[in-house]
Amino acid sequence: MESIARARYLRQSARKLNRMLHEVRGKDVNKALNILHFTPNKASVFIEKTLRSAIANIMNAPEAKEVDIDQLYIKQAFADGGPSLKRWRPRAQGRATRILKRTSHLTVVVAEKGS
Repeated sequence: MESIARARYLRQSARKLNRMLHEVRGKDVNKALNILHFTPNKASVFIEKTLRSAIANIMNAPEAKEVDIDQLYIKQAFADGGPSLKRWRPRAQGRATRILKRTSHLTVVVAEKGS
């Protein structure tokens, strides 16, 4: 049995999220939560909230009577790029350059070890 949680339109680039996702992908849920909680990254806060949502989704499913939280692990975790916010910065001689403030979509899949 598995569960999916998504966080969309996060104000962090997918590149920075994927760097932190590499640390927890494939690990047990308890160990991953411990890593994320004590890592001082903005990305780790987003990932921890999404992981807790995936755990809640699998525990509140109708067939969740036999789910053991100690048997859960992160099956998949990835961040895709979202829409970019376009902003302008003044430059020399009256010109302006565009700044892209990137957003991303985060997906975390949690599953039981036996499935």
